[in-house]
Amino acid sequence: MPWTETVTMQRLDFIRACEAGTHSISELCRLHGISRKTGYKWLSRFEPAALSSLENHSRARLTQPEKIPPDIADRLVLFRMQHPDWGPKKIRHWFLNHNADFIVPAASTIGDLLKNEGLVPDRLKRKRTPGNVQKLTVAEKNNQVWSADFRGRFRLKDARYCRPFTLTDNHSRYLLACEASYVETTAFVRTCMERVFRECGLPDVILTDNGSPFAGPGIAALTKLNVWLIKLSILPERIAPGCPGQNARHERMHRSLKASMSHGNIFTTLAEQQAWFSSWQEEFNHERPHEAHENKPPASCWTPSARQWDGRVPEVNYPEGAKLFKVGEKGDLRLNGRTFLSASLCGEYVRFLEVDDGIDVILFDRLILAYYDQSEKRIIRID
Repeated sequence: MPWTETVTMQRLDFIRACEAGTHSISELCRLHGISRKTGYKWLSRFEPAALSSLENHSRARLTQPEKIPPDIADRLVLFRMQHPDWGPKKIRHWFLNHNADFIVPAASTIGDLLKNEGLVPDRLKRKRTPGNVQKLTVAEKNNQVWSADFRGRFRLKDARYCRPFTLTDNHSRYLLACEASYVETTAFVRTCMERVFRECGLPDVILTDNGSPFAGPGIAALTKLNVWLIKLSILPERIAPGCPGQNARHERMHRSLKASMSHGNIFTTLAEQQAWFSSWQEEFNHERPHEAHENKPPASCWTPSARQWDGRVPEVNYPEGAKLFKVGEKGDLRLNGRTFLSASLCGEYVRFLEVDDGIDVILFDRLILAYYDQSEKRIIRID
């Protein structure tokens, strides 16, 4: 029968039978299920002092004409060391975008080179997040949907926690803000957003998660920040709890930021960390290729919003003759007695619009907050 995986010992048995001289070479080849050519090959290779002479030889090529020249390999490795969070695709397209004076290798070839040089860490396998259960606005143009979030706290070298706030345009992936802070407060987020709104205009929607200060425990998860955004005609939207994949574009930017920080880019003071954040933001927007834009940086396709902001916060404009109620200082409404609505709406007007017999929908601008049952005199939550 033909040789199996234990070929070395079978080849040795064949050679010993040949040396015994009891059968011809042809007969022994037939008995072992091999050709005469194969039999003579192993007879010529056999060395009595080295059993390894009966093992298969490597079939790898002796020469590699497509191998990256050493000088080009050195340039690629040096560039990777300067940008340790950039992958092979982005490195390749950066050289293509800057008209490199050599033939840029394929991304897979660059990846193999970086892996051989020990510059590619093992990637941790992550569990996939569940699908979206809410209908969210799809970003089809610039400034239609922005995403806001805190990246997650980390310790500076002075042992204090830094909590960076980030804001991006979902369509172009343009990073609008990356601000270092010790706190995650409404005042800090509003200050950051005010600066961006003055420089870049207003979006239609801002998408966030369900953490503070973007969401609260009350009706429609309203917070003071949401109320301010609604008065600027910006609709706040929230992803489903535990579903960060619904804000995947923003989370992907956070992964790039975290990867870059892991290469010695954590500093002692908040001012030093902010200086690095500003530098990284400039590189992310104007240098780093992005696959969603044919490997061009986000700045190549982003434009400021046509909705410019002069710094004023207008009151909500309801239709003439609308049925309005003012929310009290404790967040309650006077509806045949005091009925609690939301502390975030203190001093604001809400609209009651009858949609069925004895049922009113409660609106703050265009946002549905809840329903009101006139007969039972109670608010029906919808969240």
